[in-house]
Amino acid sequence: MSFPRTLGELRHSPFSEERLSTRRVKDELRENLMTKLRQGGAVFPGIVGYDDTVVPQIVNAVLSRHNFILLGLRGQAKSRILRALTTLLDAHLPYIAGCEIHDNPYAPICRRCHDLIAEKGDDTPIAYLTSEERYVEKLATPDVTIADLIGDIDPIKAARGGHQLSSDLTVHYGLLPRANRGIFAMNELPDLAGKIQVGLFNIMQEGDVQIKGYPVRLPLDIALVFSANPEDYTARGKIITPLKDRIGSEIRTHYPATIEEGIEITAQEAWSRRDGNKLQLPKYVQEVVERIAFAAREDKKIDKRSGVSQRLPISCMENVISSAERRALHHDEKLVVPRIGDVYSAMPAITGKLELEYEGEMKGADNVVRELIRAAIAKTFDTYFKGMDMQQIVQWFDLGGEIQLADNSSAANALASLRGIQGLMEKTVKVGIGPKDSTEAQVSAAEFVLEGLYAHKRIGRNEERVFTAGEKQPKIAEKPSYEREEPGYRGRRTFN
Repeated sequence: MSFPRTLGELRHSPFSEERLSTRRVKDELRENLMTKLRQGGAVFPGIVGYDDTVVPQIVNAVLSRHNFILLGLRGQAKSRILRALTTLLDAHLPYIAGCEIHDNPYAPICRRCHDLIAEKGDDTPIAYLTSEERYVEKLATPDVTIADLIGDIDPIKAARGGHQLSSDLTVHYGLLPRANRGIFAMNELPDLAGKIQVGLFNIMQEGDVQIKGYPVRLPLDIALVFSANPEDYTARGKIITPLKDRIGSEIRTHYPATIEEGIEITAQEAWSRRDGNKLQLPKYVQEVVERIAFAAREDKKIDKRSGVSQRLPISCMENVISSAERRALHHDEKLVVPRIGDVYSAMPAITGKLELEYEGEMKGADNVVRELIRAAIAKTFDTYFKGMDMQQIVQWFDLGGEIQLADNSSAANALASLRGIQGLMEKTVKVGIGPKDSTEAQVSAAEFVLEGLYAHKRIGRNEERVFTAGEKQPKIAEKPSYEREEPGYRGRRTFN
């Protein structure tokens, strides 16, 4: 498509003066959202688990033309949602070429564009912004200054151009003016110093900025969106009350509500399409990885205020696949099939993402993670084998049988050993793996059965991954009870 390249051509194009002069960014977001809603389908493709909770609230905020804030723990897709707002912007937006703040050709606000139009008239050059170029994002940090956000007077620009310092032409624009006619996103808002948060007041309420105390007023057209972590309100900073009052909607995000939603997010985000051998990712491995995060969010040894990011299962899954990939390369196997043992190999991708409470610190991160993995395996095992008779397998170990399944053992060698365990291989059908499936898949499924029995303490396993009979708990001898009377106590107490 050919776009008008001068102001004169623009006047006779679909980018009419009436449309561009009266339609502000929030109107544009609202109109394009309404069109999406009429057409049906996902408002924000790729955002999973928020269809009935967060997305409707964002829709309400946009339809209300609100500035809004996403409030939630780490790893809840806050930044991703904010970036997805660009899908509600027009594909192309005309502006005066060379303008740092992307001035509206029909209603310029900076001195440079006023002078340019006065000089060239209809020959004023026009350029175009894509929707992605109209999104400006800033991570709030304590060292951010007003000059960073709003702008400052540039003495060098004044000296070179021979301008007075009070002239508009000496201004070096900050991020907010450069986001004019677009979306400005501020991540981790509480980290912004209180006196800097004050600088956002005029933008949000009156829609203009003043630079360095000089009468340089810029009526900017911006949609402001923010993100914050509730922990930050007390841990590092806070959002000052007048600023919170000016934010139209406060929207709470959350972690995936179900294992299925978590698996979908991890499958979408994890790097699983490798350029090596073919990958077969068993469903039970996906469930175990996802349940680690779910278990961690409920564990008392882990700080709930900090949260357990969705990045945990994503990073864990990538390490699980890499562990299986390493084994396949070592044994020249053509199919990569992760095993439960690979989840334990992925512990480095888990420990760094957990903030431990005092009890967890005393126990140690590695031990806490091993407990989480074991609990996740046990729950996943129950979804497939609950109520199924496993006595034949357990008996094999009770009679002295043992088997080692090292992480780097080849599929062929492992399967030869596993077939010697009575009743084991026929159980793998329950997870969709039969005798006609690949050797790698059969080994993975059989190991899952053994790990599930170990997680339920029906068989034993040591750190060298040698599966043995489970430890028999000795019975506690019953102590004879007797009764006696205590001074000052009515009746009798029984002591064991």
